[in-house]
Amino acid sequence: MTHTALLITIDTEGDNLWSQPRVVTTRNAEYLPRFQVLCEKYGLKPTYLTNWEMVHSPAFREFGRDVLSRRTGEIGMHLHAWNSPPLSPLTADDDHYQPFLIDYPEDQMREKVKRLTCELEDTFGVTMASHRAGRWSFNETYARVLVDHGYRVDCSVTPHVSWAATSGDPAGTGGTDFSRFPETAYFVNLNDIGLPGDSSLLELPVTIIPSSYPNVLQSTRTFLAHHPFGARVANRFFPPALWLRPTQRNRKMLLHILAIAQQEQRPYIEFMLHSSELMPGGSPTFPSRKSIEALYDDLEALFTAARDIFEGLTLCDYYECQASHQAGIGGEK
Repeated sequence: MTHTALLITIDTEGDNLWSQPRVVTTRNAEYLPRFQVLCEKYGLKPTYLTNWEMVHSPAFREFGRDVLSRRTGEIGMHLHAWNSPPLSPLTADDDHYQPFLIDYPEDQMREKVKRLTCELEDTFGVTMASHRAGRWSFNETYARVLVDHGYRVDCSVTPHVSWAATSGDPAGTGGTDFSRFPETAYFVNLNDIGLPGDSSLLELPVTIIPSSYPNVLQSTRTFLAHHPFGARVANRFFPPALWLRPTQRNRKMLLHILAIAQQEQRPYIEFMLHSSELMPGGSPTFPSRKSIEALYDDLEALFTAARDIFEGLTLCDYYECQASHQAGIGGEK
C-alpha cells in the first residue's frame, strides 16, 4: 500500500430512520447503483455495512451480489437492535426509543449478532468480517461478541465525540463516550475498547478531526453552547469536530480534511454516509432532488481531489494490509 487508504463506509439501512417510522421501507436501495458507479469511476471500493431490513430488500440483494461478484466493494454488518431478530420488547416503545444493542442482556446481544450474521452470509455467500454498531453504541461485551463470531474489523468509534447524552433505552446509561479514543487504527483491548490490545479485532475509527477556532470564535461557541438553541447554532456554524461526511454545507471542510490527512501522512481516512442519504427525502440532510445533486457535486469534488493521493480499499482490504505489516514486523530479526 503506497498511498493513504480511502475507506468508504455506508451505513446501509432503511429510509429516513431519523423519523422513527413504524413501518420501515427500503426504497433507498434503488439509489445505490449511482453511488457505486461514481466510486468505481475514481477507483474506490465502498463497504456497505448492512442491517436487517436491507438484507431482505430484493433491490439491495441484487445490487450487493453484483458488487461482490465484480470485487468492487464489500458487504459488512450494521445492527439496529430494536428491529433485528430475535425480537423481545425492551422498552415501552422500541420503535420510538430505538434502544442500543448494548442496552440488551448479553445473551440477547449474542443472538441478534448471530441471526444477522447468518442472514447476511446466507444471502451473499461470503463470510462476514466487517462491522459498525447501530447508533454508534459499542462496549467491551459487544467487542467480545464480534470476536466470537469471527469479525476482524470494527468501525464504530467516533473519536472526539461522546454519545453519552444520547438515549436508547430510557432506563439505560446512554450511548458510548468516544471523546478520548484513538484517531487511528488499533487492535482492540477487549477489557477496555479505548485502548490498544492483542485481540484479533482491528478498530478503524471514523475520520473525525477536532476543530480549531481563533479565541474570539471559540469564546462565542462556548457561550452559545450553554443554551439549547444556542448549542444547535454553535454545532451548525462552529462544529466541535470535523467529520469526513458530507452535509450539503461542508465541501471546503471535506477538502481541508484531505489536506490534513496528506500533511500528517495518515495511513487511512474513513468516509461515512447512510444509504438513505443518497435518496431524495431519505434523510433530514438531503430532503430533495436538488439537495442530492448538490451532494453528488460535493462527492465529485472530494473524489477528484483524492484521486492521485488516496488508494480505495474496503475495510477488509485494509485489515489485510495491516495484518501483513504486523506480521512483517514480527518476523524481523
